[in-house]
Amino acid sequence: MPSPASADPTRIERLDALRGFALFGILIVNLGAFASPYYGLGLADPAFDGALDRAVRWLIAAGFELKFYLLFSFLFGYSFTLQMDSAQRAGQPFVPRMLRRLLGLWLIGLAHALLLFHGDILTTYAVLGLALLGLRRMAEARALPIAGLLVLLTAAGWATLAALAAWEGAGTDPAAAAAAAQANLAGFTGAPATVIAQRSRELASTGVLLGLLQAPCALAMFLCGRVAGRRQLLARPDRYRRLLRRMRALGLRYGLPAAALYAGIAVWQPGGALELFALALCVLTAPLLSAAYLAWAVAAFATRGGARAAALLAPAGRMALSNYLLQSLVCALVFSGYGLGLMGRVSPLGGAIFAIALFGAQLRFSRWWLQRRAYGPVEWLLRAITLGAWPRRRGPAYEPH
Repeated sequence: MPSPASADPTRIERLDALRGFALFGILIVNLGAFASPYYGLGLADPAFDGALDRAVRWLIAAGFELKFYLLFSFLFGYSFTLQMDSAQRAGQPFVPRMLRRLLGLWLIGLAHALLLFHGDILTTYAVLGLALLGLRRMAEARALPIAGLLVLLTAAGWATLAALAAWEGAGTDPAAAAAAAQANLAGFTGAPATVIAQRSRELASTGVLLGLLQAPCALAMFLCGRVAGRRQLLARPDRYRRLLRRMRALGLRYGLPAAALYAGIAVWQPGGALELFALALCVLTAPLLSAAYLAWAVAAFATRGGARAAALLAPAGRMALSNYLLQSLVCALVFSGYGLGLMGRVSPLGGAIFAIALFGAQLRFSRWWLQRRAYGPVEWLLRAITLGAWPRRRGPAYEPH
């Protein structure tokens, strides 16, 4: 099997375009946490509970929630293979280099979580990266079943919570949820010190959610991405046409109906055992829909129009870390007490339009920046930590990592 370094260079643009695509989906989901004090409380904001509001929330829940962070996690695992190859070409030991990279990622994520967004995923990725480092020599025949088991156990855990909630008759207390929303609004739209304090309080509950829901599934996708990287799925998609067709078929057959069901219950009957059961089903099938998104994107990139879209998305994906942090910074300035304090005053449709506009601006900014610099600003910093040396700032740097 040829090494990733010997594959055709279009693999880089394809990989970066997928990162850009995933970055947009993550923004659509994360914006809800910035814009609404009711986010995650099991109760709709009464100010935005009309038919159009519900339709937009359904679309986001069905098409975006639990899908794009999985796609991004897959790409993290895929890039891990390229980083191993890069270290080998440079004649450097891989483990110390990766440990420095994960430490840098964790420190950046910690600052992000405390100052900008309590739903940060970077610290989780850094910790899970240690697990992936330990499993890097695991055979494919073991890695894929373990990935499936992680998803299955996570879904089973949420199904168990749903059964317990049904047994106890537990559900959302509207009065308590409304009070919690008002506390969120006061905290996130207060003075900067108040915002940081509120964000710190939210980290505990968010950390539990990340640990019980996102982390095991992210690790599963790390493992799948690692296998795909070794097989050069994105470098040589023509070799895997049958697999890609099957990925699309499974996503349509199982992932999409489960996502639609979960979204309907989350929007029209939130906060009870039924929503937890639907969440468990969505957790189980979301990797299939994420895989279908990847397969559709790879097929689209092979067309003339898709190639133009890939070229547009790739610069944003090349500096995905900088763009992820920039999204949080802009949203914090718009919706929190750091700036305009618009939390609770923007409809779901308005939020989606804002996300599209912000991402469009990032596409243009990323292309402009990379015409003048070798790396995105935070990528440059992380690369310096990884290599233990200052990378060059200017010139092309079409690196796989």
